[in-house]
Amino acid sequence: MAVVPRLLVFTRTTAYRHDSIPAAVAALRTLGPFEVTATEDPAAFERPLEDCAAVVFLSTSGEVLTPAGREHLTAHVESGGGFVGVHAAACTEYDWPYYGDLLGARFDRHPDYQPGKVVVEDRSHPATRHLPAVWEFTDEWYDFRASPRSSTHVLLTADESSYQGGGMGADHPLAWCHDKGEGRVFYTALGHAAEAYEDPDFRAHLLGGITWAARLG
Repeated sequence: MAVVPRLLVFTRTTAYRHDSIPAAVAALRTLGPFEVTATEDPAAFERPLEDCAAVVFLSTSGEVLTPAGREHLTAHVESGGGFVGVHAAACTEYDWPYYGDLLGARFDRHPDYQPGKVVVEDRSHPATRHLPAVWEFTDEWYDFRASPRSSTHVLLTADESSYQGGGMGADHPLAWCHDKGEGRVFYTALGHAAEAYEDPDFRAHLLGGITWAARLG
């Protein structure tokens, strides 16, 4: 009998908490052939994570891991496990330098929630190959403290001319991926509102990113 890949979905918040978290967890449970364990408990990371195909930080915020949890997450990724960050995962673990390197960038600010346009830079990746060259979406359009382009493979960028309040200019990555040790990391800044998790294109974006990070396709 085939083993069903396990996702550990972590939604702990010690700062801002997104109302969309329950809808996001429910969506992940229906996305693909995964066994989803969703938790807010940092004790879930106080043991080795070898049984997880990928760890998903889903709109986490603030400091969310214990020192032992940090060690086990590091070991998971460095030894070949997958890591996926969604939306406010970039607002997490500011006091842990490794996490900034793991994710690729840290959140700075965002304008009002509004419609805008996403430019697809790589249409061959599992997270983006279903998308049109320009994807119209509604979100918070996160700005980051610095562009992750030098250390990651950028998949999506924001067209700041399509909405009000962008602060990064012409190079404004929104989703990217990279290798970390023996592991794979995928991050998307999109996913603020519950409605996103009902959107077929966004759901396919998430599924593709998780599948890539977990080496499932």
